Amino acid sequence: MLREIESLVTEGSFNQHPWLGASGTDMTYEIANAMGVDVTYGWLVVQVASGGPADDAGLQGGTSQVTVAGETVTVGGDIVIALDGARIKGIDDLSTFLEENISPDQTIDVTIIRNGETMTLPLGTRPSPT
Repeated sequence: MLREIESLVTEGSFNQHPWLGASGTDMTYEIANAMGVDVTYGWLVVQVASGGPADDAGLQGGTSQVTVAGETVTVGGDIVIALDGARIKGIDDLSTFLEENISPDQTIDVTIIRNGETMTLPLGTRPSPT
């Protein structure tokens, strides 16, 4: 919040929010069951924006759709479980971590689960506005 105040006062706006270039959904027991994984927390990557930071890092979005609790859910993507070692339980944790700790042009470590394997990838965030 402090970094926003200075920009608001001096420039009248704030456009330094980090951006990953991906959309997703919170993992649940039901989604984990549908995917055949034992991870019930984290953020499931559903779609990756072409040319965005998540795409550049090699994050993978969903590959198929299933019905979970009456809703259609895209599954099969990477499950984000940590950013720079901080556990991510869902979108609230992910958004809060990014806003409080990360600036544009910064590279962070994203820990994911892909096909049952845990791996860590370097992930850039949105480039600074010009």
